Amino acid sequence: MKTTRRRAVLASAAALCATAMALTGCTSSTPKTASTAAKLSTLTVMAPYLSTQAPAADNPVGAALEKVIGTKLDVTWVPNSSYGDKTNITLASNDIPDVMVIQGKDSGFVSNAEAGAFWDLTDYLKDYPNLKTNEPQVQEASSINGKVYGVFRARDVMRTAVMVRKDWLKKLGLSMPKTTADLLKVAKAFTDDDPDGDGKKDTYGIAIPKWPGGFATNSPYDAIETWYGAGNDWYQTGGKLEPTFTNPKWIDALNFEKKLVQGGYVNPDYATLDSVDWNQPFLTGKAGIIIDTYSRARQINGLLEKQDPTTYQNMVAVTGNLIGPDGKMHALPTPGYSGFLAIPKASVKTVAQLKGVLSVLNKMNSKRAQIIMNNGLEGQNFTVKDGRALPITTTDGTNLTAIVASYAQLGTNVNGSKFYPPAQPNAYDQQQYDAEIKTMNADTKNAVYNPAAAFVSNTYAQEGATLDNIIVDARLKYISGQDSLDQLKAAIQQWKSSGGSQVISETNDLYKKSKK
Repeated sequence: MKTTRRRAVLASAAALCATAMALTGCTSSTPKTASTAAKLSTLTVMAPYLSTQAPAADNPVGAALEKVIGTKLDVTWVPNSSYGDKTNITLASNDIPDVMVIQGKDSGFVSNAEAGAFWDLTDYLKDYPNLKTNEPQVQEASSINGKVYGVFRARDVMRTAVMVRKDWLKKLGLSMPKTTADLLKVAKAFTDDDPDGDGKKDTYGIAIPKWPGGFATNSPYDAIETWYGAGNDWYQTGGKLEPTFTNPKWIDALNFEKKLVQGGYVNPDYATLDSVDWNQPFLTGKAGIIIDTYSRARQINGLLEKQDPTTYQNMVAVTGNLIGPDGKMHALPTPGYSGFLAIPKASVKTVAQLKGVLSVLNKMNSKRAQIIMNNGLEGQNFTVKDGRALPITTTDGTNLTAIVASYAQLGTNVNGSKFYPPAQPNAYDQQQYDAEIKTMNADTKNAVYNPAAAFVSNTYAQEGATLDNIIVDARLKYISGQDSLDQLKAAIQQWKSSGGSQVISETNDLYKKSKK
């Protein structure tokens, strides 16, 4: 469930920071004019690829896309594993592309953007219908202190899901949980009432791993705390922004988590279970609940199908966010984006050139282009059935699926997905998928967005990892019973005295400036 959040500013990018002045030396802050868009014959791009091999220069997917946008694409494909290093090297060189995929708001990108190395697109995107977003909260979250330095790459806003052993619910005569109180009831029954029927007390309710991220990284704890109304990383109170752990409702949520842990309703190795082994307790019949994402639910269903194709459909039930103790739905969203397409001023020097680039990106977000970049080539690697993309295997040895996955890295989809949703392999999986989409859409209406996502505190950029650890450690010690409530509150004060108060001050200064 871990996602790229405001905390991504901690990523190391020293080499990138050092290039800021070099990147901006050839341009100044260009006034907006009525310049006509320059006609581009070629657009140079740098992007990551996640498959084992980069697309060939003459691949059929790229050729089809170029035909739609009327511009040749000269793409430098970089392995995803080394993309960060390549970004630093490229920006320090004399060969900078027109468009770069930037994977997150790391400190180097923030420094360069604010120094003028990338175009501020805030007042331009509204003039391009396919780049004008219908998710303003996501665009705000992807911005840097309210300024938009890239066209964000949209991802599902809502992914939070609760997976429950459907066979255990049936055996114990229980219903799928709808509230946090229901969750406690089911977790207790899965622990105490022998849901596997072996006559032994050898099961527990919820499987939680040692979370690999810091605070507010969409862990199961973060989901519960949002459901309790504590907020999402930050919350707004009295016209100010405050971290969620200063909200009394956060303490209420921790008391709930403590009840789960102290009651034995969570796996006893919750503090050490490696996240790569997260599925195992569920698959082996030791745990009956996982709080994570819909993609994990699909993964678990697939693994259970391999174990037993005849019974897997009876094993997993899935729902979305749960209703909190106040009777309201406070749904935990993702940031809604995964990086963005940014335009360096070192290569795109004038407003006319900028408008030319944006015109091409506008065409790349058209329906026809989205279909090519996300589904592929109709009749070659997919067909359309009932409005869905049904994959077909290519017979000429070309792995079009891998090529399409690479071009999807160039997609933005900022005003909605216009490509075909995937057809599932059977009626059951299709029914599950359709139900998930329906629940995701319903939960999105109650999404609790992080109100501080756009703001980059200098102190947090330098000390954030240390500050996060104070809260993460304090939370774990409290719910385990190792620390008292007074010790938890003392840890929050330690956070403040260690630089946290400065983070709050800086964040609120930026927040106030954004409202002017």
